[in-house]
Amino acid sequence: MADNVKAVSQESGKKGRPSGSPILETKELGIDFGGLTAVNDLNIAVYDKEIVGLIGPNGAGKTTVFNLLTKVYNPTRGQILFCGEDTAKKDVVGMNKAGIARTFQNIRLFSKLSVLDNVKTGLHNSVSYSPFTAILRLPTFFSREREAELKAMELLKIFGLEDKAEMTAENLPYGEQRRLEIARALATGPKLLLLDEPAAGMNPQETEDLMTMIRFVRDHFGIAILLIEHDMRLVMGICERITVLNYGMMLAQGSPEEIQANPQVIQAYLGE
Repeated sequence: MADNVKAVSQESGKKGRPSGSPILETKELGIDFGGLTAVNDLNIAVYDKEIVGLIGPNGAGKTTVFNLLTKVYNPTRGQILFCGEDTAKKDVVGMNKAGIARTFQNIRLFSKLSVLDNVKTGLHNSVSYSPFTAILRLPTFFSREREAELKAMELLKIFGLEDKAEMTAENLPYGEQRRLEIARALATGPKLLLLDEPAAGMNPQETEDLMTMIRFVRDHFGIAILLIEHDMRLVMGICERITVLNYGMMLAQGSPEEIQANPQVIQAYLGE
């Protein structure tokens, strides 16, 4: 990992619920699949530059929540407010343009493309040109392509991947593929980053590096982060607030200390 990421303080900066308006807020959010209620009456809020955890047993509905927030699924009921705006009419592309980006539990890179080109695909919100310009190879096409390459290389340098820019993405080690996926998500210029089990498959040292990187991303890019994770050491060590789901419903919310001491959470999730 790049030195500027490693230099970030290891303090988690835990704090109580922030003041002001949330950047993301759900109100009685729910979705049904046939006769099955997957998520019901979910009320969560994420504030600017906050790191929030979303945890719960397998099948609790965590990834379904991410799919609702990014409009992979449209909610059956309730509201999703982003930057104070009702997102009911937005689709997946609209949510990304509004400022929500995500990674996935199972890494979804363009495996046959280069590391550089993977990041460049994320720059569609800031670097664009018409098909006419591209076909005719007009000067605007070359200037925009150069602009995209410079921006992509800046991101790769931040994540210590600049020396592997021309490598095919599938040939990166697992931990570096995770970093590349986060870099690509950040290329879209988000205000909120959703991380779906970013530590999945990582060894303890990689997880430790990931914790440092997540703090760095929040501080360097000035964005909020909502993450799903089963690694409780990571969650309790990095999140400022945590929401616990169980059977699609909110079981508890609070600081890491409050969640660790909650008897219902201990029984339902921590297995004690």
